[in-house]
Amino acid sequence: MDVIFDEKLIQARRKKAYLARDEKAGFLLEIASQELADRLAVVERHFDVAVELHGGSGVTATEATATGKIGSIRRIETDEIYARPGEQIEVAGLEEIPLEPASVNLVLSPLALHLVNDTPGALIQIRRALKPDGLLLAAIPGSGTLAELRDVLLSAEAELTGGASPRVIPFADVRDIGALLQRAGFALPVVDIETYTVRYDSLFALMRDLRAMGMANPLVGRSRTPVTRAFFMRAAELYAERYSDPDGRIRATFSIIYVSGWAPHENQQKPLRPGSAKVRLADALRAATESDGKEN
Repeated sequence: MDVIFDEKLIQARRKKAYLARDEKAGFLLEIASQELADRLAVVERHFDVAVELHGGSGVTATEATATGKIGSIRRIETDEIYARPGEQIEVAGLEEIPLEPASVNLVLSPLALHLVNDTPGALIQIRRALKPDGLLLAAIPGSGTLAELRDVLLSAEAELTGGASPRVIPFADVRDIGALLQRAGFALPVVDIETYTVRYDSLFALMRDLRAMGMANPLVGRSRTPVTRAFFMRAAELYAERYSDPDGRIRATFSIIYVSGWAPHENQQKPLRPGSAKVRLADALRAATESDGKEN
């Protein structure tokens, strides 16, 4: 397995961001949490035991519980500092899923699965932790996220130094996530993507938000060479030239992949076996065409 992320650095930066408590920078987690809760609300099921997996502030647990679909919810975090007053949480690293096999009915993962080195392994652990017919709901930043920032940082570095190093993490494509769900053994996987455009006064305001989210560059292959002010000034100029609106504000894209998948159960709907259809597709299409012709 290739090690892409510095897990200790991620945990340290998330902790620092959480302690700083910049409420404005929590908008992305709030959006994802509300979306996951909305999707949970329409599921015709009650989940006795749920888990929020590395949700940071706990807003996802709060929103999900408010749907009335959950009996009790456990929170798993990388540090006890994420516990709210009077709350007990379980502590585990981002790569760990400290759950017994077939022990929970629902796992909620808001904006954390993109930071693990072994995403297939994490999904397999989650699926094993779910009871039969248990549900995973996740929000995962996907391909297209911070595409503008990636572009201008690469361009500025190439222009000033003649080379480039990775400064924005790689994000998975929606099709890759769907394939990983199937590989992990989830039944009835559903994957879709929502894109949010956020406007900032400048690149520097965007980067302040990213630091406040704990999303500064955690790549193992990141450059250790100190970055000059000239580099950031040139990147800011390029951002304004390429991705600004008429009022001068710049755009930043966040593409969130929303995921649902079920632990297999014998009562779940299953696809028909190849060749088992009683009506050929060609015959069905011909009948539909003839019907339309008669109506016209």
